[in-house]
Amino acid sequence: MFEFQQYLGFLTFLTVLTIGFWLMIFLITFIVPYWVYGGVKELVQERKAQKEAEQKA
Repeated sequence: MFEFQQYLGFLTFLTVLTIGFWLMIFLITFIVPYWVYGGVKELVQERKAQKEAEQKA
């Protein structure tokens, strides 16, 4: 059977694995789409400003 230290090591491993799993889910579902949306929005604003500057010149 498991000794107490092995049991604690196994619980630590499961804890780290679970935290990593939920962190990855959080990053994939919230942070990455937010980052992509912000980048696209900024690119569109820059192109719009560039077109306006060309029309005025």
